[in-house]
Parts: sequence; structure tokens; C-alpha cells
Amino acid sequence: MDPPVKPEDDAVHSVVLPRRPGFMTGTHPRRAAVTRLRLANFRSYAALDLAAGEGSVALVGPNGAGKTNILEAISLLAPGRGLRRAPHGEFARVGGDGSWAVAAEVAGDDGTARLGTGTEPSQEGAGRRCRVDGAPVPGAGAFAAHLRLVWLTPDLDGLFRGSAGDRRRFLDRLVLAVDPEHAGRASGLEKALRSRNRLLEESGEPRWIDAVERELAELAVAIAAARLDVARRLAGLIAEGADPASPFPSADIALDGTLEAELAHRPATEVEDAYRARLGRGRPRDRAAGRTLEGPHLSDLVVRHAAKDMPAEKCSTGEQKALLVGLVLAHARLVARLDGRAPVALLDEISAHLDPARRAALYADLDALGAQVWLTGADPAAFAELGPRATVFSVADGAVLRARAG
Repeated sequence: MDPPVKPEDDAVHSVVLPRRPGFMTGTHPRRAAVTRLRLANFRSYAALDLAAGEGSVALVGPNGAGKTNILEAISLLAPGRGLRRAPHGEFARVGGDGSWAVAAEVAGDDGTARLGTGTEPSQEGAGRRCRVDGAPVPGAGAFAAHLRLVWLTPDLDGLFRGSAGDRRRFLDRLVLAVDPEHAGRASGLEKALRSRNRLLEESGEPRWIDAVERELAELAVAIAAARLDVARRLAGLIAEGADPASPFPSADIALDGTLEAELAHRPATEVEDAYRARLGRGRPRDRAAGRTLEGPHLSDLVVRHAAKDMPAEKCSTGEQKALLVGLVLAHARLVARLDGRAPVALLDEISAHLDPARRAALYADLDALGAQVWLTGADPAAFAELGPRATVFSVADGAVLRARAG
């Protein structure tokens, strides 16, 4: 296992994460807000036109009312598969024509942008389309010029006790929020791994395997470098903002992976060459196993409770939730610092395992960041600490009605 990633570690030079031209360390980040959301044939909604305004939004209603569907729709305005990681074919409303659409107006310091994504009835088996201000764009990565998202869902509550795959996906979501191109690299890596496994199984032409391994090594090192860079920056922010009095304890984070360990002290080109050589030598072993036994697809994110020096998976359920919230808050600050603009935060059933003091602290931290927040919950009392900062909507039977305006 690697040691915790410290802010003073050598930078990884193969990946440079983007900063917006307006970025200035120490200043309050600019703001972006989803001010209007329209859905058509999406999940439980035949049609929805929700005027949210620039403040935060609380969606209140019983389980199964469709609150999370709204957050999921917004999450599709970011690279990747959304907060449920569902295939796009699952978004279409049962009883509809097979199409679905999500459209949002996003207000920022540069004006308002119209973002949209969805499918047409004739697009069965095709990818979803994306548009910005009515013009087609290559994919959801183009939305990052107008909107960055972070989120926290109940599915993440078991992150520290779950599988390494769960933590890798969580880590990749952190990277995606600051580096939209990470999605393409991750998809390319999956394809390259499948191609290599198939060629090894079929005893394919060695030069074909060589070509696939060259591509695989390049993508693998780029992915590991991006993860390491985000982890290093995140560790620096956590250390910078450490507060023993905070209800959200600081975390020590480490990356457990061969390539990540090598990148901490070797140039990326050397790591890539060495990994490609190991792939070549490991062909008999990987052919017998039916899979590639080394690479970033097997790496893990390791988290410890810093004050207690205790593995996160050994902490109590409440402590794990607090650690997770602290990580997400630190990540939101990182996104704001790198992008120069506060992200929109999607918090699904966030109040379920937070006491009133921690809820109030969470709302205060997000308010200090300047982020618009979309929250869901069954109990209206859980949002009392928001006061006039949020507009509360009641969700029931496919209808969304304003209950209280901030």
C-alpha cells in the first residue's frame, strides 16, 4: 500500500488539470446555478418544468415520489453515466415512446447557457445526444465549460466497507469533476483491456497484441497520473483546512496501485515503458487467468480517519458518514479552486444519517463555498437549518409544487 498522499509530494507531470482563466487563489469562486430544469419522458416524469432560481433547492416527499430522478437528470449534465450509473436506455419513461430529454438553463457570471441531452425514438441502440445553446456538441464533457457537479448519494454510505471497484468509481468521479477528458480515457482503457483479453484467449497475432498493449499502457498511465494528481491536490486542501472542531473529520488518503506508486517517484514515460514490458512478460499468466492482472483497473482508494489514525472501514457508521461528507466538501472546494467557479452540489437523502448539528455545519460549509445545492429528503424539518437560503418543493405523484420560497 502507498503511503498517504501528501501535498508536498512531487507533482505528476503527465497530466495538467485545467484552470479557468478567471481562477485566482484566495478569492471567492464564481457561481453557477441550475435555474430551470425541464424533463420529457424521463423516469417517472412525462413532463416537468421546474423554475428553481439561483438559490438552493430542497425536494421533499415520500420515498418513491421521484425526488432522486430529478437529481439524476441534473447529474447527466456532467461527463459519465450519472449518479445511478444507469444505461441511458433506462431513463425513458415506462409507457412513453422510448425517447427522453433533459434540458437546463444554467446561470453564471458569463450569462445563461442552455444545456440539453437525450435520445430520439428512432435512436434505439445509439448514444445520447448533447447540445449547448441548441448546437450539437460531441458529448457531455462540453457541459463542463458552464457547469461542474459534485454529489453524494445513499449508495456511497457503504463506500469504505465496500469493494475496491466501488472506491475506484468514486475516485474517478472526483477526477471527472475537474478533468472531463478522464471519461474518454477510462472508456478507452476498458476497451483496450477487453481487446487484449480476447486476443490472448484466441492466441492472436503477437504484433496485434503489441499494438493493443501500447495503447493500454498509454491510457493506464494517464489514468493513474490523473488519479494521483487529484488525490495529491485533495490531500493538500484537506491539510490546509483541517479543523479539529469540525464535525467532519479530516481524512488521510492513499492510492494503492502499482502504477500510482511508480508515478510518485518516476517520470510517466518510464512508468509507461516498464508497464508495457510487464504486460508482454505477463501474457501467459494473464491468458491463464482470463484477464489482465495488473493495472489501474485494480487500484484502490484507501482512506483513514486522520485524528484517530484508524482505517475508515473500522470506524463507526456515523464516523464513516462524516468522513465521506468531509471528503465531498473538500472535493467541492478543489473543483472551485481549479475551475474558478463553485460546483452545483447534489445531495440525495443527505439528512438521513446526520444529526441537526452536522446538518447545520454542512449547510454552512456549502453556503461559504457559494455553491447552489439540490437536496432531497422525506422530512421537511431536515431542511429547517437552510432557512431562507433555499426554495422548498413538495414532490408527490409525479408533481412538483413550490412549498416555500427562499
